[in-house]
Amino acid sequence: MNERATIRVLLVDDDPIVRAGLRLMLGGAPDIVVVAEAADGAEVEALVEAHTPDVVLMDIRMPTVDGLAATEALRGRPRPPEVLVLTTFHTDDHVLRALRAGAAGFVLKHTPPQRIVEAIRTVAAGEPVLSPAVTRQLIAQVSDGGHRGRAADARRRLAALADREREVAVAVGRGRSNAEIATELFMSVPTVKTHVSRILAKLALNNRVQIALLVNDAGEA
Repeated sequence: MNERATIRVLLVDDDPIVRAGLRLMLGGAPDIVVVAEAADGAEVEALVEAHTPDVVLMDIRMPTVDGLAATEALRGRPRPPEVLVLTTFHTDDHVLRALRAGAAGFVLKHTPPQRIVEAIRTVAAGEPVLSPAVTRQLIAQVSDGGHRGRAADARRRLAALADREREVAVAVGRGRSNAEIATELFMSVPTVKTHVSRILAKLALNNRVQIALLVNDAGEA
């Protein structure tokens, strides 16, 4: 069996007790190393520059610069780290906004330690930590008053895709894995991956979560 590559993690939370607990918890994973900690989003960019983490475990509510603003700033960087949102409530309006900004998913603060470790490994591998059911629940329960405008914009953006790309995008929006999409659409897994990469590039999106959100906004999931 091949050894796992070491995953470098930056912890961002304004509560030192939470950070200490996370550091202790992650210290038990042989393939994860905490390279730095931040107590506020204002510290994040400099620490990312200095320590090049693979994953940022990001609290949302912080006093000066919150996790949403920090996520938006990070995802605008070249070769940004993946962001995994750490939150108390899965229906938090800020969670959905962070996902739209490019976060790869979220975990609740009371999630069992092993699940948080698995979530970090998943996003480090480039996969989202977000089920389609949770995506729909977030969209259904959180309204910022701009849904109608978002729906029209989402449909316009999806219309720019080729037919096969659109089919793949809709399947991603329904939570299908690459293997499931390949079976459903009668194509190979490498072809699915190629389509996903083209969709991300054409629509200027960061990850599969944003594809899923766009498809949900368009009402096609």
